[in-house]
Amino acid sequence: MNHQPADIQLEHENPLIWPILSLLQHQPKGWMIHTLSQTLRDKKMLDTLDEDSNKDLFKRNFLLMNALYQLQILLFPKQWLQVEAMDIQLLNIVYQSHHLEKADPLREYYLDWHNYHADEDAIESLLRSFWKRYQQHINNETESIHSLSIDDDFALFELPNTASLPEVRKQWRRLALKWHPDRENGNSEKFKQLYNANQRLINHLKNTSQSY
Repeated sequence: MNHQPADIQLEHENPLIWPILSLLQHQPKGWMIHTLSQTLRDKKMLDTLDEDSNKDLFKRNFLLMNALYQLQILLFPKQWLQVEAMDIQLLNIVYQSHHLEKADPLREYYLDWHNYHADEDAIESLLRSFWKRYQQHINNETESIHSLSIDDDFALFELPNTASLPEVRKQWRRLALKWHPDRENGNSEKFKQLYNANQRLINHLKNTSQSY
């Protein structure tokens, strides 16, 4: 069964998903949006986003809430991520009252990137910056980046080489969640390998689409 609401399009992969998942795995309860923000800032994973302090606060909160709601969708139905600004917690038990099909205006708002008040290029640039920082955060090795072909990357993702960008992004989310080092039976080396493959496939597919 597909538990992702049909009207929700996760067109941008938010890199804050993975450091947030690590924090929640180590401390499932006791988080608030501002403590989560400060912890990520302390880890150099979240910088100032706007010279205007009010806009900076809004943008940081938007990115955090967007990542939390994306993670809520990724974890469901095995786990439930409660997304409330003053009470964020990861539950290993999913109750009947927990479901994604029910309309949630806040979730819909924060998953709509138009509400970030930035154009498409600005959002892409911002997320590339976060990915670069996350790559450094996980001590990614670069020597082997070009050792695999694009066909090898598709094979690693268990996809045909005709797969689309949305299909690659969807498969990345599934595999990354499975192999994330803080998950049960996770593997940090496998996660890094998938991360590298995902970056190459995205670049390949974007460059291919621009050539037409």
